[in-house]
Amino acid sequence: MKNALNAIIIGIAIVLFALIAGAAFKYKYRTADKITVTGLAEKDFVSDLIVWTGNYSRTNMDLKTAYAALKEDEHNIRAYLRTKGLADAELVFSSVDINKDFSNKSDENGRIVSTVFNGYVLKQTVKVESKNIEKVEGISREITELIEQGIEINSSAPAYFYSRLSELKIDLLAKASADAKSRAESIAKNAGSSLGSLKNANMGVFQITGKNSNEDYSYGGAFNTSSKNKTASITLKTEYAVD
Repeated sequence: MKNALNAIIIGIAIVLFALIAGAAFKYKYRTADKITVTGLAEKDFVSDLIVWTGNYSRTNMDLKTAYAALKEDEHNIRAYLRTKGLADAELVFSSVDINKDFSNKSDENGRIVSTVFNGYVLKQTVKVESKNIEKVEGISREITELIEQGIEINSSAPAYFYSRLSELKIDLLAKASADAKSRAESIAKNAGSSLGSLKNANMGVFQITGKNSNEDYSYGGAFNTSSKNKTASITLKTEYAVD
């Protein structure tokens, strides 16, 4: 009788263990059922802000004379840009950079025998930030007209920016999310399952490249400033449960 009772207890224990183990395995299996996909979104846009810089300098043996000439250049450059339709609020003149220029004199054996002071070199930069892109583009090409006034100014290539990047990024994230969900639904359907809830989402790299350019994407994210017409792209890595 006692042996029979023990056998029954052992049998019940085996059945309970099997049920618990089966449930645990099923839970583990179901928690592993997931789909990981990456959504992509792209959008073309046109820059709405241009930044252009010009550099000019004066050299003279006398510091005060060089400074006076440089400040006169600043006055004439400001007046010139005003005649082109730019407002003072769009102009930023840097502080004056002062350096001493020296050259070395050598003997017939190439040894330096003396150092000669050639004068003070004063440099300054004018920067233009404007929403009027076409106007500033024209100025950057025509600025050499100042040479006729005796001002040697070097024009840099304009840089282009977009003032509503935050809105653009939010729009791209929404589209990348929709793209990721569509991909996940397709995978689940082909596997004979249905897509469950979103478990995790991580934004990938946000890139801005020149439109129709062959720029390389970078791991840290490219940020093109040389092209007026640009393409923004973003990736979103998502993880969905599978029902």
